[in-house]
Amino acid sequence: MANNLLAGKRGIISGALDENSIAWHVAQRAHEEGATFTLTNAPIAMRMGKINELAEKTGSEIIPADATSVEELENLFSKSQEVLGGKIDFVLHSIGMSPNIRKGRSYGELNYDWFQKSLDVSALSFHKMMHVAEKQDALSEWGSVVGLSYIAAQRTYPFYTDMADAKAVLESIARGYGYRLGKSKKVRVNTISQSPTKTTAGSGIGGFDSFFDFADKMSPLGNALAGDCANYCIFLFSDLSRMITMQNLYHDGGYSMTGISEEIIEQMGK
Repeated sequence: MANNLLAGKRGIISGALDENSIAWHVAQRAHEEGATFTLTNAPIAMRMGKINELAEKTGSEIIPADATSVEELENLFSKSQEVLGGKIDFVLHSIGMSPNIRKGRSYGELNYDWFQKSLDVSALSFHKMMHVAEKQDALSEWGSVVGLSYIAAQRTYPFYTDMADAKAVLESIARGYGYRLGKSKKVRVNTISQSPTKTTAGSGIGGFDSFFDFADKMSPLGNALAGDCANYCIFLFSDLSRMITMQNLYHDGGYSMTGISEEIIEQMGK
């Protein structure tokens, strides 16, 4: 149900690949709530997905950008302001990639060049986005920047390898820039620690299906789906959350606060 929570707001949404992407659901919900926005992704990712279909459905313009390139991000923010007719009210960073995970490297056997790529794409791009936005004075007062994270930033999950380190850096950047942008522009910066979600990227992690089922049994409310996360993002973009900043917010059906569930005990007993 739409409530015009984002009526008149302008945004940039990164990372929408296909219907399985959280960013895809965020774009749909933002459109329903009255926002206008540009869509962005790396050119190579855009060739693999259906972003043109999403752009048509939401009346959005696509601005390709490699999020590791400051120059391309400068074009993204300047052109977005031109297209949308003003400063940016919200930004979604939904970007993550690990060559080590894709290639099946364990944490003790990481390729360090790939590790640096993981950090650059998945975390430093968050800093670069806000750096560019700050230099261009592209964000509106009381704007909102949201990055998507995962509980592996706080706890060890062997299959998540170097992405866990990248997410820890992402959350630290949210605090660092959250303070800086909060003082200068009242802009808030938060991360959402989402349940394991059946996205294209998530499903590529070894053992994902088994862990998805485990997390679902551990969580009293079950796993939060992509559409649920989209609703949470809309709340954080809206004026209803204007005093929330520098937080890593768990959106996982209670998984992060559950020691063990009855379902898991029963399963172990069998």
